[in-house]
This record gives sequence, C-alpha cells and structure tokens, in this order.
Amino acid sequence: MTGPDAGDARIGRGDLSPTVAPYHLRLDEAAYDNIYLVGDVHGCLAELEALVSDIDPGPHDLLLFVGDLVRKGPDSDGVVEYVRQLPNAYSVRGNNEDKLIEGRKELDALDDSTVEGYLGSLPVVISFGDAMVVHGGVDPRQDLADHDIEELLNFRAVPPENGYDGPFWWETYDGPTTVFFGHTVLDDPVVTDHAVGLDTGCVYGGQLTAYNYRTGEFHSVEAFDTYQSRPDRKFLDPTDPAISE
Repeated sequence: MTGPDAGDARIGRGDLSPTVAPYHLRLDEAAYDNIYLVGDVHGCLAELEALVSDIDPGPHDLLLFVGDLVRKGPDSDGVVEYVRQLPNAYSVRGNNEDKLIEGRKELDALDDSTVEGYLGSLPVVISFGDAMVVHGGVDPRQDLADHDIEELLNFRAVPPENGYDGPFWWETYDGPTTVFFGHTVLDDPVVTDHAVGLDTGCVYGGQLTAYNYRTGEFHSVEAFDTYQSRPDRKFLDPTDPAISE
C-alpha cells in the first residue's frame, strides 16, 4: 500500500474541512519501524493486553487505534489508562468517544477529566505516509474536504441510511489515500486496494485484531467472553459474494 508515488496522497490541513482540520494529527511514517493498526477495543482490556503481548512492539514501533476504545465492554477505564501509558500509541475518536464528549451518553467508570481531557483531545483523523485512520469511513461520492466530523466517525453505507444493508463505502472507494477504519463489525478484516477494516467484534464475542502496515500481516486474539449480544445481520462476512473485494 506504499510506493514511489505515496507522497501524492499525503493529507494536509487544506485537504480537510475547516471543522475537521483542527482534529488532524499528522505522523512521520519514517520515524517508526513497524506501524500497527488496532481495531475497536470497546473496554476489552484483557484481550487488548493479550494482543499487545502477541505483537510485542519495540521501542520504535507505533500503535494506532481506530477509535471506540470505550463503552459496551467490561473495563473502559482500564483500556483508556492502558492505552495512555503505551509508548508511541495514538487513537482517533470513535463514535462512542464522541457520545461521551458531547454528553449524549455517560459512563460512570470515566470521570469528567478523562472524558473532557483525554477523550476530548483525540484527533478525528490521523495520517501517515499515504494512509489515514478514521473511525467510520469516507464517502466515495465526495472530496475529503467536504466531510464533516460526524461523517468520518459514522460513515458506513452508501447512502448512509442503508446502514448494515449496504452497499458499503469501501466497495467503491478508489483512493488515492488508504483508509484504516473500524465501526462496522466484521467476521474477518476487510482488505481492499485502498481500505482496511479492523473491527472484528471483540466485545460481541469475536476477535480483537491488529494489522502490521509494513508487512500486511494480521494479529488477532479471540474474545475471552461475549460481553454484549448482537444480531447476526450486524456482523458482516467479507467473503459474502454480495460484498465486493
């Protein structure tokens, strides 16, 4: 997913809307050995610890989370504290962080200073090399500069009101920037030429998954429990012929 023309897809502040640009974190790809993208954790601390142990990141490796560190699972506070103490670890804001920040939901395990401070400081977009991380996705019908925060946090289907009935944005998105995302629960990761989906439903009894950007390898751990039930129709099978590659 990288190559000699990767610089053509680098994201600058001018490539994002004025409402999104202040929430963009740009990282230097060359500063890190391996770069790992981690799917939605949703308070599953034990699984996250097991996944990081399996990855065994070195001091010059980078961990990037696709958001939704919190809610639904057993230990949101523990996950936040764990991620905060990891070296070279960053997360984008997910829709579940946004619900807490905006006061639409509350979580007793997280105090106001954590919600307003750490969660409130999370970027909506992280970019590096020719790639970007957002929680939900992008609308292939419009320029990146036309996206607002809500779209980047929640986008899934085209049109959006179709939800889990699809078709899904990554089926027709053709770059140039590679997008790493979560939000849409998958039986297995989605991989296309310009998108990688990493929410494999750990909190619903699936897996917690990470992707090595340098090698293209996946690391996954099975959920230790089913912390929340979910209808089968809201678990996508990427091998389903109805979902294009």
